[in-house]
Amino acid sequence: MTQELYQEAMKFAGEKHSEQKVPGTTANYLLHISNVAMEVLTAYNYESSFDVDTAIQVAILHDTIEDTATNFEEIAAKFGTSVAEGVQALTKNETLTSKKEMMLDSLERINSLSKEIGLVKIADRITNLQKPPKHWSREKVANYCEEAKLIAKHLTNKNEYLNKRLNDKIMTYETMYVKS
Repeated sequence: MTQELYQEAMKFAGEKHSEQKVPGTTANYLLHISNVAMEVLTAYNYESSFDVDTAIQVAILHDTIEDTATNFEEIAAKFGTSVAEGVQALTKNETLTSKKEMMLDSLERINSLSKEIGLVKIADRITNLQKPPKHWSREKVANYCEEAKLIAKHLTNKNEYLNKRLNDKIMTYETMYVKS
């Protein structure tokens, strides 16, 4: 059933994110989404102790509430409440005042749900720890790295493979872009 769920979620996300680009590039946003999904599928090959169907749907849909006109109810109706709850937990609460406060709030909501949601957040950050966009200030690059460390600290024991991969990506990012 995973292939059908993947295809249905990807079609939905593709329509919702159709005008969105990967920040700092001309690439369609589906590139980011497919990279997060790939991290989840690869992790499943190493450690199959999680519900890959839930994880893959949440991975593909993780930014739909935050970045598009999609709401919780629409995702719940199409993909089920548990997937919608996962996507909602991965969505920043914009009413909070600071980025750190938004991240801590999201991490708390993620930790209140199944490990599948936490491993999607880890996969998302792994994917985002690429060369930063040229327009980012040195301070923003350093803050992004610190945020990644916060994610690693709060989302331990979700998936050993992804936890290690995130820590490795943080070390590389810090060496190449923060300390350079």
